[in-house]
Amino acid sequence: MKILIVTQAIDLEHPILGFFHRWVEEFAKHCEHVHVICLQDGKHDFPKNVTVYSLGKEEGRNRLVYLLRFYKLIWQLRNEYDNVFVHMNQIYVILGASLWRALGKKVGLWYMHGTVSNSLKLAEKLTNNIFTGSPESCRLDSDKILVTGHGIDTDKFKPLGLEKNIDLISVGRITKSKNLITLVDIISELSKTNGTSLTIIGGAVTDSEAEYEKNLRGYVEENGLEEEVHFVGRIMQTELPKYLNKAKVFVTTAQNGSLDKAILEALAVGLPVVSMAPGTRSLMLGDSQVEDSEAFIKQLNSVIESGVYTSEANVDFVRKNHSIESLVPKILNSY
Repeated sequence: MKILIVTQAIDLEHPILGFFHRWVEEFAKHCEHVHVICLQDGKHDFPKNVTVYSLGKEEGRNRLVYLLRFYKLIWQLRNEYDNVFVHMNQIYVILGASLWRALGKKVGLWYMHGTVSNSLKLAEKLTNNIFTGSPESCRLDSDKILVTGHGIDTDKFKPLGLEKNIDLISVGRITKSKNLITLVDIISELSKTNGTSLTIIGGAVTDSEAEYEKNLRGYVEENGLEEEVHFVGRIMQTELPKYLNKAKVFVTTAQNGSLDKAILEALAVGLPVVSMAPGTRSLMLGDSQVEDSEAFIKQLNSVIESGVYTSEANVDFVRKNHSIESLVPKILNSY
């Protein structure tokens, strides 16, 4: 099969989407050729059967240029791909569906978010399949939805046997839906008895998120928790496995509804996870899936007191259910 992939960024150094480079590599193992149209092009290193085309964001182009380049590419390449895989951004399904349908191309959309927007509802009518990592990650009522697992690179995210010098870790965009104020309040309570600290990896992307991060940092200072709460900021995707391996427990109080990739990456390195997030309910975390702050603190204390910070069962779970090696064949077989 020759496939066209449409995505936001191809860049090994992208702080959020750097992981997708590995996805393209895996598609290349199973496809005759992979054509990738991205909004923004950056550093990449692909085999010869991968060709990348940029819509020009890295050149500072405007949206009209993006749109014209998009239509030009999907038409010029029409004989070079059999089917289409759109990663996350359903607007590309809406823009390209009429042409792809006329050309006889099947279209699949990858979607991971708790929100069911009008654009998603429209895209659902135009796709052949919607792929998602967990039942909570696409809440649209549709028989087109295929739950495939999340696509974690288990060659990189694995136990490394490093010294555990980080108490608690949380990873992801700093945004209101991650409910980090609640997590800070939990750390405030824990610090009164055992001095547990929290390391937050990630940063804001939008202006509203930047305002939230400013308020969050201010909240930490107001409560005198500068020694207990550490902001690392954004890091390269290649650095994340080491940070996770140095941690004792991964924690999340997110309320965005979907299963965050960072949680599975934590499980893949063997970390215990304590979660108040609705999006982790399909993971069967047992007592570590909690409903409120009181239960969160109780379970966290239990995990810390056990002194067991690596679980082979967590590693095996991700390898069997959420690895990139198992994901891509499931996607391609659906076409």
